[in-house]
Amino acid sequence: MFINWKMRELQVKLVYYGPPLSGKTTNLEQVHLRLPAERRSDLVSVKTREDRTLFFDFMQLELNEINGLQPKFKLYTVPGQVYYAATRKLVLKDVDGVVFVADSSIQRLAANRRAMMDMWQQLQELGRSPRDMPFVLQCNKQDVKDAVAPALLARFLQVESATVIPAVAMSGLGITETLKCAINQVIARL
Repeated sequence: MFINWKMRELQVKLVYYGPPLSGKTTNLEQVHLRLPAERRSDLVSVKTREDRTLFFDFMQLELNEINGLQPKFKLYTVPGQVYYAATRKLVLKDVDGVVFVADSSIQRLAANRRAMMDMWQQLQELGRSPRDMPFVLQCNKQDVKDAVAPALLARFLQVESATVIPAVAMSGLGITETLKCAINQVIARL
């Protein structure tokens, strides 16, 4: 979090983290579609030819004034592919809150766990305590036939105390609730 006293702005960084193809970019795309243009920036996305996130996705949204400050939330996603570990760590630097987007398919449990462990390790290397920051677990793709129940997925990922939101990012289900929850947790810390 950064406060620009001259401009009276509160800048907050939220990162959407998760395994490859879990729906991180889709989350930001859906948020972007649902917000009025005057409340959000353009969505910046750098993708490969296969339509995969190459570096990160980014957008900014503005909320109503809080204690005389204009909050600006900078939303980022990280690339899910293993070989972009350094990029993910760079994006996590100075993060104020994390949304972990898990793929609810039972076939993706190991990928979810690897991504979660990677995230915890990177946060610790950045001198952050992963358990002491705003954190939301979004259980995306709840519409797939082999979807794991959100409570079971939270237990498997060892984040039972986290706020858990079931979602279907492609249709927008759970997207707004996830973002609101993450924002409320960050604001509560202020």
